[in-house]
Amino acid sequence: MKIGYARVSSINQNLDRQIAALRAEGCDKIFRDKASGKSLRGRPELEKAIDALGTDHVLIVAEWDRATRSMMDGLGIMQRIADRGALIKVLDKPHLDLTTPIGRGLLVMLSAMAEDERERIISRAEDGRAVARTKNVKFGRKSKLDEHQRRKALERLAAGESAREIGRDFGVSHTTISRLR
Repeated sequence: MKIGYARVSSINQNLDRQIAALRAEGCDKIFRDKASGKSLRGRPELEKAIDALGTDHVLIVAEWDRATRSMMDGLGIMQRIADRGALIKVLDKPHLDLTTPIGRGLLVMLSAMAEDERERIISRAEDGRAVARTKNVKFGRKSKLDEHQRRKALERLAAGESAREIGRDFGVSHTTISRLR
C-alpha cells in the first residue's frame, strides 16, 4: 500500500501540486496538513499517516521539508516508519528513497551522524557543567530560604519546635524545614 503525505504551513497555501505528485505515484490514501510544522502537534495528519502504515507499506512524502523541520526530527520519523516494517520515499529528495539500497545506506549514515551529534551535545553539556562547578555555580532551583532564615529555622528545630510550625511561619512546607537537619 502507498500512503501519501502533503503539508502546507498556512491555510492560504495550496496543496494541489503536492497532491498531484502523490497521485502520480499511485498513492492509495493521502493525508494532508494545513498548519505550522514546528512540532508534531502541527502535523496530526502525519501522525495518522504513520499510524496507518503496515509491513511493506510505503509512505510517500511530496516534499521532505514539509514533513520535518530538523535532521533529528526527520531521522525520528524515518525510524518510526522502519519500526512498523514500512518504507519511505521522498519525491523531492531522491536520495531519501528507502525503497532502494542506496537510500537505506544513506539512512544508516545519517543515523550515525545524528548519534555522533547527540554524543557531542551531551559531552559539551557535561564540559559546561564541569566548568560551572569550578566556579561554584549552584545547580537546581533556588533555595526557598535564605541563609538567615535557614539558621533561624535550625535554631527553632534545636529548641524543639515542630517542622510544621516553623514551615508555616516561613511559608514553606514542613518537608523543606525537615531537610535542613
